[in-house]
Amino acid sequence: MNTLLVFVLVYLLISLGLGLYAATRVKNATDYAVAGRSLPLPIVIATVFATWFGSETVLGIPARFAEQGLGGTIEDPFGASLCLIFVGLFFARKLYRMNLLTIGDYYKQRYSRTVEIIVSLCIVLSYLGWVSAQITAMGLVFNVLTAGAVSMPVGMVIGATIVLVYTLFGGMWSVALTDAFQMALILIGMLYIAWLIAGQAGGADVVISHAASAGKLNLLPEPTFPAILAFVGAAVTIMFGSIPQQDVFQRVMSARSETVGARGAVIGGSLYFVIAFIPMFLVYASQLIDPQIFESLLSEDPQLILPTLILKDTPLLAQVLFFGALLSAIMSTASGTLLAPSITLTENIIREFRPMTDRQLLMATRIVVVCFAIAVTVFALLSQGMPIYEMVGNSYKVPLVGAFIPLVMGLYWKRATTQGALVSVVGGLSSWVLMEAFGADSIWPPQLVGLLVAFTGMVAGSLAPQWTGKAR
Repeated sequence: MNTLLVFVLVYLLISLGLGLYAATRVKNATDYAVAGRSLPLPIVIATVFATWFGSETVLGIPARFAEQGLGGTIEDPFGASLCLIFVGLFFARKLYRMNLLTIGDYYKQRYSRTVEIIVSLCIVLSYLGWVSAQITAMGLVFNVLTAGAVSMPVGMVIGATIVLVYTLFGGMWSVALTDAFQMALILIGMLYIAWLIAGQAGGADVVISHAASAGKLNLLPEPTFPAILAFVGAAVTIMFGSIPQQDVFQRVMSARSETVGARGAVIGGSLYFVIAFIPMFLVYASQLIDPQIFESLLSEDPQLILPTLILKDTPLLAQVLFFGALLSAIMSTASGTLLAPSITLTENIIREFRPMTDRQLLMATRIVVVCFAIAVTVFALLSQGMPIYEMVGNSYKVPLVGAFIPLVMGLYWKRATTQGALVSVVGGLSSWVLMEAFGADSIWPPQLVGLLVAFTGMVAGSLAPQWTGKAR
């Protein structure tokens, strides 16, 4: 067993120990779902930051940047960062005051049980691709670290099992404590490696100048209608589609006050935006350090460029820090996104059909966590070959067209009704599905069409004569 692998295994054991220690704080469903609404600002910042800093940030975004430049990354980190900032500015305080356990509870309070169940199903389904991306990345890491001795599928199962164990017992407390530890490792590791690689490439200014001259730093699309539509469609996918998501909600609602939750979201989102550029910088620097390997991996699998650079051109300390940071990013994201849909499914769907005590709810949630972990692992195994960036981006189209408009309109438009919400959800989802199935040649992105139809449906359905009753 090589030295690097030993260090990584020690790190995994520490993370597992922290997660299991956190389980001692879980006394009820509220502790499990939102850490008793007691987290201080530094930990809220860490958990919000960890919401997005996962496999996509370290492997997916750099690969997309290497292929398409900055314009290809509008979904993430640009859209993802703005999502968290918007949550802090416009949603955190209003939702915190409602004392909700899940984001699905909002749709029941504001509209009806029917809207709650439909939207909650949309939210749960959207996590299949998101969590699967993290499981896929863990399989890739174990495969790289063992030089192929551990296959991708086996590595995926190992990774899923590790995350499942501490999430199962500690819930949001485990997510919070491990996020704080893992964020520290991410920051230290990424900053040190950026300094090291910049020196090998001739300096940060050389790397940035080279990227600029190659047109890689162009963010805005060509001034044509199809290009602008594609750009806007990509931008809103995570920027708006991830706002009505349980993982974002539970991290903000775990704060000890509404002010802490709002500030934590804004600071965590801003910090994510800054740090997310480091992996992009590292991948482009590899082109200057070893152009031959860069071009080879660019055509084979761009997601391997950064791990290969670290293993080939850095000392053991940098390798330990990088793979520790990478696993930190993946595990912190995976744990939160495994917990989120499980809580939503239990609280907003199962509990609606079978009332439970708090103790029964806690047990049911843990059972669902196990079932969902198995489901996403199987989904990840069946989805091998799909780029991580694409898996993540696709996952947020469902809540974008089915959940975002009822959330924002319900908070900021007093005339929004249950009928309007139902028309919005059904119209948004059906138009998106139809566009995905039959609109492949259209210049309109399917998710943008779904979003516009959802907005139109909310307005028309709320202003029309009410058949389903007015919202409370």
